[in-house]
Amino acid sequence: MRTLIHLGLAIVLSCLSLPATDFHVAPSGNDANAGTREKPLATLAAARDAIRKLKQAGPLRESVTIHCRAGTYFLAQAVEFTPEDSGTEAAPIAYLAERGAFVRFTGGREVSGWRPVTDPAVLGRLVPEARGQVVVADLRAQGVTDFGRLSPRGFGAGNPAAEAELFYDDAPMTLARWPNSGFRGAKGKEGDLIVMVDTDRVARWTAETEPWVFAYWHHDWAELYEPLAGVDAAKQALLRTAKIKPVYGVTPNRARWYAFNLLAELDTPGEYYLDRTNGLLYFWPPRAGGRAVLSMAEGLIRAANLSQVTFRGFTFEACRGTAIALKGGADCHVVGCTIRNTGQRAVEVSDGERQEVVGCDVYFTGTGGISMSGGKRAALTPARHNAENNHVHHYARRARTYHPAISVSGVGNRIAHNLVHDGPHMALAAGGNDHIVEFNEIHNVVEESGDAGAYYVGRDWTQRGNILRYNYWHDILGSSSYGGMTIYLDDQHCGHTIHGNLFERCMQSVFIGGGDDNVVTNNVFLGCWKSAHLDNRGMNWQKPATDDPKGELRRYLHAMPYSNDLWRVRYPQLVNVLDDDPGVPKRNVFAGNISAGGKWEDISKSIRQFQTVTNNLAFDDDKDWARLSKDAAGRPVRLGFKDPAAVQAIGFAPLPLEKMGLYADERRASWPVKHEVRPVKLPEAEKPKK
Repeated sequence: MRTLIHLGLAIVLSCLSLPATDFHVAPSGNDANAGTREKPLATLAAARDAIRKLKQAGPLRESVTIHCRAGTYFLAQAVEFTPEDSGTEAAPIAYLAERGAFVRFTGGREVSGWRPVTDPAVLGRLVPEARGQVVVADLRAQGVTDFGRLSPRGFGAGNPAAEAELFYDDAPMTLARWPNSGFRGAKGKEGDLIVMVDTDRVARWTAETEPWVFAYWHHDWAELYEPLAGVDAAKQALLRTAKIKPVYGVTPNRARWYAFNLLAELDTPGEYYLDRTNGLLYFWPPRAGGRAVLSMAEGLIRAANLSQVTFRGFTFEACRGTAIALKGGADCHVVGCTIRNTGQRAVEVSDGERQEVVGCDVYFTGTGGISMSGGKRAALTPARHNAENNHVHHYARRARTYHPAISVSGVGNRIAHNLVHDGPHMALAAGGNDHIVEFNEIHNVVEESGDAGAYYVGRDWTQRGNILRYNYWHDILGSSSYGGMTIYLDDQHCGHTIHGNLFERCMQSVFIGGGDDNVVTNNVFLGCWKSAHLDNRGMNWQKPATDDPKGELRRYLHAMPYSNDLWRVRYPQLVNVLDDDPGVPKRNVFAGNISAGGKWEDISKSIRQFQTVTNNLAFDDDKDWARLSKDAAGRPVRLGFKDPAAVQAIGFAPLPLEKMGLYADERRASWPVKHEVRPVKLPEAEKPKK
């Protein structure tokens, strides 16, 4: 018997003195084997079943470890775990990749048999430069018949599991589209079903059997993927179907779109098209000799009420839905894994207690990265879920808005020491109460949208007690409309504490949309277009929604027992919200902050007397008053000030720069971590109005 010496999780370390039972899994194994090192099992499911058999002799008295050897394991469907597969605090269960081994669990099938395209009808539809480059594979001849289907998705349309997607050399390929990057505009419309566009390119698409369009038809934070009824070449128009209704309609002078699923636009390396009728996959490979994979399984790990189980060191990839879903249970850990190329999320935790995602690399996800919900809001009972030291980037491939890299909801969860970048919309969210968001680094997000936040919550008086502290936010601009906010408390959101954060080159750093009881203290703003904003929207354009007894603000308020003894003690300002000029922002605190360059604050004059704005140092015209030194990897290491005595006089506490972002740890999936930072160019600073 051997002891388990390398997990590094506290809950496992506490059991090091216990004996352990070991099972082994290998691609060359056989599920009829005993699971020894000499005779390994072949599948994760067989290892799970071996533990079930072990339990038939009685409760586990020692820790159990399943060692998975290097190689690729294909999962036709998710491996299901139930309460009977749980460990205990005294006898936890761990599924481990062998140290130093690359262990891949994939829901994708490799595609081979590529050959040149010879069909004259297909060649005639391709652009000349593609005709010698595009190859085709007969999927049905390889036993692949489940192609899934394209489904409407986006704002107001849901986000179902993906259709079969193509990945090449472990990266997602592009369903043939036009234009190949960016968007086109609209010139007019006839109703909402005929949209005149700014190009005659649509004439190439008259023979397409299933053309689709992706569009921001009105708001820059409300996207929609939908099938087209066809195109009208004479009118240069997209013909929408009556089945799909954009939530905010179609506004030509604001709309931006691209078309996709077009064989005629397979015109650049990395694009593909699937002829579902004939089972033929057309592809222009980025390079010869790569590995082509088509996603098949919807998920890879599914667990219901599972406890005391760890999954460590694996690569999970190529599924149509969420890779790992944990519902209920407690004290499960996803550690040091690489999770990529998913149709939906990487990890979704719902309910349960103390579930943890630590040290993972997450990228190329279809929707968000890591989502963790748990805790009882009415009772303010925390779940204590934890997302820590994860690197999440290039997420939300398929659902572009409101799918953060990392989100928590419920009560008492934590997002800490993560690195997030390259996202089209939100990076982080903490909906509910008493969450901690700390020591994260976030940059180059809100890259495709506007009037959106890197951290966003909104429209709820009751979601209080959330703390955002010691995070490093930088290079956040937004791409359109009102630009990108960094911390965005929208539509009267209340009760956040924003303390000790570092903001560098951010468009609008702390944006409070009319809420109460928010505390903004001890933050540093460097070269930001605007550091702090507070408006009075609840007194003007949002007043009808504020006063509406059936509106969201009051519905959400009455859904919580906000006036009972527990809530009254925890949030004393909330109990009288309906009798305290609802819609008039009060008791917000801006104190002890330092702002250099850009504009320090934009607080509506009509409500300033209801706030505390004190002991802030602002140097709008001197961007060098505060200077940030960085190491060779671009991490902040020191803040310097022209007048240290002035800083000391306002009671400013030094920021723990060395703790912000990822940290070296044996549980990290990779180290060192490299990531490209693209400095943004902000607009000229606003000048005071004369």
